Amino acid sequence: MLGDVIEVRELNPDDWELWRGLRLAALAEAPDAFGSRLSDWQGKYDTEDGWRSRLGIPGSTNVVASRADRPVGMASGVPTGIDDVVELISMWVAPQTRGLGVGGSLVSAVERWRRARGARELRLDVAPDNPSAAALYLRSGFVLTGQHGELMADGVRRERVMAKPL
Repeated sequence: MLGDVIEVRELNPDDWELWRGLRLAALAEAPDAFGSRLSDWQGKYDTEDGWRSRLGIPGSTNVVASRADRPVGMASGVPTGIDDVVELISMWVAPQTRGLGVGGSLVSAVERWRRARGARELRLDVAPDNPSAAALYLRSGFVLTGQHGELMADGVRRERVMAKPL
């Protein structure tokens, strides 16, 4: 069925309102899955300039997945400052579309961006209590590195680092 088609498109800073809506929904729905909190993007931080800046990170890609013309997921690829290594961040899929291939489509889009950049490795951090996300990444060819990522917003847990070499 046509409604089952997942379309992924790259955003630019002019798409800030679409990105804002998805990011706020992600932070509200899965507060423990991200390094930032909903409050980090609300109030005085919830500005057009702030969202445009987020979408305008030099050398990055920001993608949104849609199903039946409705946005249902998002992800970004960003440079790390380490030559030939890039990072997958801000990955989220709306709960009602999990398990339908949206996550895989988003990972594939960031993977294509990585190859176009000539990066040898794509890395990501995953919350230790998010087995569904970890399973998606394992299916997509990522492996656990044994390294610990950033301290999570709760100030206690650390993310787990996964990587997919070229």
